[in-house]
Amino acid sequence: MEDFFKLKEHGTNVKTEVVAGITTFLSMVYILAVNPSILSATGMDPRAIFTATCVASAAGTLMMAFLANYPIALSSGMGLNAYFAFEVCSRLAQQGIQDPYKVALAAVFVEGIIFIILSFFKFRETLVNEVPKNLKLGITVGIGLFITLVGFKGAGIVAANKDTLVSLGSVKSPQLVLAFVGLLFIAVLHHYKVKGSILWGILLTWGLGMIAEKAGWYVVDVQNQVFSLIPDFKHGLVPAAPHVAAFDFSFIANNFISFMVVVFSFLFVDLFDTVGTVIGVAHKGNLLDKDGKLPKVGRVLLADALGTCFGAVMGTSTVTSYVESSAGVAQGGRTGLTSVVTAVLFIASLVLSPIFVAIPAFAVAPALIFVGLLMMGAVTHMDLSDDAAGMVSGFLAIVMMPFTYSIANGIMFGLLAFIIIRVFQKKAREIHPVMWVSGALFCLNIVKLIYESK
Repeated sequence: MEDFFKLKEHGTNVKTEVVAGITTFLSMVYILAVNPSILSATGMDPRAIFTATCVASAAGTLMMAFLANYPIALSSGMGLNAYFAFEVCSRLAQQGIQDPYKVALAAVFVEGIIFIILSFFKFRETLVNEVPKNLKLGITVGIGLFITLVGFKGAGIVAANKDTLVSLGSVKSPQLVLAFVGLLFIAVLHHYKVKGSILWGILLTWGLGMIAEKAGWYVVDVQNQVFSLIPDFKHGLVPAAPHVAAFDFSFIANNFISFMVVVFSFLFVDLFDTVGTVIGVAHKGNLLDKDGKLPKVGRVLLADALGTCFGAVMGTSTVTSYVESSAGVAQGGRTGLTSVVTAVLFIASLVLSPIFVAIPAFAVAPALIFVGLLMMGAVTHMDLSDDAAGMVSGFLAIVMMPFTYSIANGIMFGLLAFIIIRVFQKKAREIHPVMWVSGALFCLNIVKLIYESK
């Protein structure tokens, strides 16, 4: 291990790396409850999603460990899984597409292939450098609000209203009450820097829900999608088979533009999520060089791209680098050995599927809301007082995502607004070709939406 991971060179040891790996796992293990809850809305088997999430997380994290030797863990990205389930699959289902998740998985796989190719041409670094800071930050904030809205919906905190579009849900429902209790619990644990605070919040909310079910407050109603919160062990502890290579490429033949817009949306969100996370974690662990650059960044991005492809093959949404890796880095993790430990724990979790898939949406809601809160922090770095192009593009990215229930719309309107305002500012030459290509693709998507509305 010393020879491969170069522990002494990085000022660490095996014990420190093991503790760091466990810390990272505890900080992000909530995804094993959240991902099946979100993706099962597409018609996928939650037990299969759980298996895919465990295996894909382990595989992606091991790739990061052995290709780049960095203490960064990977799993199905928050925000990307919501976009996968509640926008892509939902719209495909409205078009009458059977098993829409198969088309979405194909889009994720294609995204991964494109990322692998782009990793060799430094396209990702170029696009990140050329997209304005406000737009990049706005995308992060917008996704945070979108995830929060998904959490609110899952707990019944917000409800549809024909007059005001949305309104407060029933304050006497156990789902709403317990979700708020869970959120406050996570906040208190976070204040005291308790490791795995998000996971503990989910478990507390779920535990209180089971008590409410036994007491008769939470009433099971299968016909109305209100299921029992008690784990069902009738299938045993053997992991369910995942949806392996469940791709449907036939959709592309007659819907190429629509498919490529989905791919590009996955690509764009994943790009900023990955690069921002990697740089942030590296900065926290003093892994950047004297020029502020990340050594072996190409390998880091390649590992992330390979993880995305493998995750799609296994049957889960985009696998990406996790910002929770910073928790392990804060515990002293400096090498890929930290990632190896985290990966091993993901594999060990496979036998716990009956427990994780019984966790309801309202118990996951506190995690979604709190993650949304953390992502909102990016707004403090935005400059809303100067350049109109950057200001408007960032603002549109923030508000369009939750208000149109679409991550893609936020990216699309934000990027197009930036390009158009720059043109009127007579600064078109400052727009990088990569931005023009991105804008052209989104223009084609608008044409498609106009055509479909006729």
